[in-house]
Amino acid sequence: MAHSRQSIRVEMIPAGNPGPYTGEGNRTWLIRGRYPTLIDAGTGESSHLEALEAALATEPLPLASVIVTHAHSDHIQGVPVLAARWPDARFRKVRWSGRDEKFYQHFLPLADGDVIEAGDTTLEVVATPGHAPDHIALWHAEERTVFSGDLLVQGGTVVIPASRGGDLSRYLASLERVLALDPLRALPAHGPVIDRPVELIRGYLVHRARRETQVLELLKEGAATPAEISARIYELVPDTLRDAAEESVLAHLQKLVADGRVRSDGQRFTLT
Repeated sequence: MAHSRQSIRVEMIPAGNPGPYTGEGNRTWLIRGRYPTLIDAGTGESSHLEALEAALATEPLPLASVIVTHAHSDHIQGVPVLAARWPDARFRKVRWSGRDEKFYQHFLPLADGDVIEAGDTTLEVVATPGHAPDHIALWHAEERTVFSGDLLVQGGTVVIPASRGGDLSRYLASLERVLALDPLRALPAHGPVIDRPVELIRGYLVHRARRETQVLELLKEGAATPAEISARIYELVPDTLRDAAEESVLAHLQKLVADGRVRSDGQRFTLT
């Protein structure tokens, strides 16, 4: 891993988009310095634009760069608004063909291992697919800080949208990769700053292993669809999150199929 040369000055800019899936709303992160950089673009809410303008005015320098951690709408939808306000800013992300173009036509490509300028320092791109195929984290080695996007959230788990590009096996590998960095702090896109990310990641890995065992047990008892299994596992989930629960179960089932422990006819799943 490359090492950054300077400390990092970062400020959270709320995206102003609360909801069932986003909680209090997304967190975007402004890295201050000679090359002001925003991590994630929000959804284009006027309150987000105003807060970002106010933060930039204190130095003052225009927004130079926006890095999008992945192309889910709550992270990328605000790009056109930001591009209109700061036309000289550069917008970067790992390519998700067919998805990126729905929001913006001029992304500069990022790849795993790229070292990019941000503020007065540099960040390293760490490919962390699974929640989305294009998902990245950004690593500041000097302070062992990771901008984790939707890889981690304090107080809950991350949905793997299996029918929309999510992949549980890749997500678990991404957790292991970030765990190997031994971060001291994670700055996520949802929820509070994570001060013990190693502990959280280890807990995630245990949780996913237990959930896999639970899915296998329910298959043995005769449950055969994501809806049937999720109804048993997530009995108290509100209707607004029922689809997310089924997606998470589907992600486990698809992993088990890939592992050769379960077979599927496309609709129903059974033990091999």
